[in-house]
Amino acid sequence: MAVESAILDSYAGSGTTGHAVLKANAQDEGTRRFILIEMMDYAESLTAERIKRVANGYGEESKAVAGLGGGFTYYALGEPLFVEYGNLNPAAGIDAIRNYVAWQEGIVEGTGSSSAESQHRYWLGEANGLRVFFAYEEHSVTTLDLELLAELVKVAGPVLVYADQLALGEDFMRRHGIGFKKIPRDIARL
Repeated sequence: MAVESAILDSYAGSGTTGHAVLKANAQDEGTRRFILIEMMDYAESLTAERIKRVANGYGEESKAVAGLGGGFTYYALGEPLFVEYGNLNPAAGIDAIRNYVAWQEGIVEGTGSSSAESQHRYWLGEANGLRVFFAYEEHSVTTLDLELLAELVKVAGPVLVYADQLALGEDFMRRHGIGFKKIPRDIARL
């Protein structure tokens, strides 16, 4: 009977856990899977390389070692979305930042609107009865004021706008069903 399980090693080091899983699978025809996590700079050159050689085999002629079979996929993390003090990391890229904010708001990808609003560069999508905009510019501060609001909102109804600053009063915001969330970033760097 094939053994099925998933093994997680969050400090993978040289890949010993992955090697052991491949060896166990080869011995008993198991279908165990593994997830190795390594944050050090040798993850690709040592950890992933070891697992590749164990799976595929290595060496030549009389020193050849047969592979154990199996395989793996190697992924490297990109830039973190947040840096010190919970500020956004511009190096992560605008697409990653927008996707994260959309996910936080519960916006399902591909559920956009065909309205004029949805064509605006700050449009994120719709969720929980709100039309959501993310007014972010990497090198300048965005302010939710009457000018930006008129640019974004074409139809009355509940709206949520992310921006760096708010120049509209609480009463105005409440009367018109407008929500505001401050974009978390270090304004001093701009």
